[in-house]
Amino acid sequence: MRQSNAYGESLAEIEELNKAIADIAENHDAKVAQLPIAWAIAKGTLPIIGATKVHHVEDAADAINIGLSDDEIKTMEELADKANVNTIRIWEKEMK
Repeated sequence: MRQSNAYGESLAEIEELNKAIADIAENHDAKVAQLPIAWAIAKGTLPIIGATKVHHVEDAADAINIGLSDDEIKTMEELADKANVNTIRIWEKEMK
């Protein structure tokens, strides 16, 4: 299966989201995989992390030290919505 087929019509938007996440991670001297954890923490949730290696646990623990700005959170959320990526924010929509 070609990569473009695997992601349907959203490949360009997903790549834009991935680039933004990589840029934000670099600005925080963090790993890309830590950004979704930091986002969840910034939104007031406690993410449950699946870990199969010690470094996964260490990375997750370090994510608590990433202080995302409101603009960074907004950027990630807007790009995720644009890419039609389900960021499981249904609880936020129900609360409004």
